[in-house]
Amino acid sequence: MQISIVIPAYNEEESLPELEAWISRVMQQHSLSYEVIFVDDGSSDQTWHVIQQLTAKNPNLRGIKFRRNYGKSAALNVGFQSSEGDVVFTMDADLQDSPDEVPEMYRMITEDGLDIVSGWKKKRHDPINKRLPSKLYNSVTRMISGIKLHDFNCGLKGYRREVVKSVEVYGEMHRYIPMIAKSAGFSRIGEKVVQHQARKYGVTKFGWKRYITGFLDLLSVTFVGRFGKAPMHFFGSIGTISFMLGMAILVYLSIAKLFYTEYGIASRPLFFFGILAIIIGTQLFVTGFLAELVARSAPNRNTYVIETEIGGDAK
Repeated sequence: MQISIVIPAYNEEESLPELEAWISRVMQQHSLSYEVIFVDDGSSDQTWHVIQQLTAKNPNLRGIKFRRNYGKSAALNVGFQSSEGDVVFTMDADLQDSPDEVPEMYRMITEDGLDIVSGWKKKRHDPINKRLPSKLYNSVTRMISGIKLHDFNCGLKGYRREVVKSVEVYGEMHRYIPMIAKSAGFSRIGEKVVQHQARKYGVTKFGWKRYITGFLDLLSVTFVGRFGKAPMHFFGSIGTISFMLGMAILVYLSIAKLFYTEYGIASRPLFFFGILAIIIGTQLFVTGFLAELVARSAPNRNTYVIETEIGGDAK
């Protein structure tokens, strides 16, 4: 199979039939073998009922239903595990991503040798209160990650099969899959300007909280990517500097007490700073050792409860 398209859906009953028809039309026009995996992320409307109807009519469709809402990252992670295509695409269910972009992005991966192709919504049909924070977020992410993408948060992305089978996505990490993939060795990352559609049905599912969680996840991905397998390198380095600084301060105060002054060193603020630096350094060392133990024995994070699965082979 050439293409898998993973589509998380949360209360998107109105848009799914139109999206399915659009995808089918594009795949048939370009003679591409494909599967579409709809992941119902605990919707409270008729989304699952619509998916059942669509899968009954189209053998290329599959459906996965979560018992409750786990979030987009969980939906993508389960969809990645279930996918069978040589190239795996992600797409939002709200009709704002255009399936017409898929064939060219597929060519960029299969012919140009890219591992990832990310969409770039150069012209966005979103209010300014979404565009401005997005610009800031993308600038910070580019600076920290070193990946030259303009739109990390674009839902339309294509991945070589090996990429999605090698990464694990949880929390709100879906925005940082290119960073996670790069840390796993998939460094051939490209970008394509894509058409962004105005929302046709419903309302956005993202609120102001995503700006806070997005920043925290960026720090988490950066740390895990650089030090996830060797946290002692991070905590140990800072701990060593802090411990040595504290020791140097105490040695200096001891020498000053013995040879240059008659005042007690315990009355000087620098003394307490030195003690604090030694304590912090020791704590960081202990944290590093504990983090090493956790990193080497961490269990699998895939604890999402799937209620049912239909279509395709439906394991």
